Amino acid sequence: MCDHGNISLEALPGDPFDALGDPNRRAIVELLGDRDRSVRELADRLPISRPAVSRHLRLLKEAGLVADRAEGTRRLYRLHDEGIGAVRAYLEQVWGEAAARFSLMAENPPGRERGRER
Repeated sequence: MCDHGNISLEALPGDPFDALGDPNRRAIVELLGDRDRSVRELADRLPISRPAVSRHLRLLKEAGLVADRAEGTRRLYRLHDEGIGAVRAYLEQVWGEAAARFSLMAENPPGRERGRER
């Protein structure tokens, strides 16, 4: 695995959060989480047609979340490590900062005087 710490969302070709806004695209990402899959394999597991799966994969690829490779006469799709890593790093940064603020507020609630608890 590569180091995802140096990859930013701005380095991705498209907006991954826009791409993940659709439940079918999120389902595709989940299915690709365990192994590479063809359009047919994905369509067999989803309530949408093969052409619809292909369109969703194109949008995920444009967002930098999915990569593909030829294998014989078909294409196999997989999660793109760098794109997924950039999203993960962004969320960890945002949630880490939010969690730190929450912890600070929880430890120092409004109305609590210094040195004396109510």
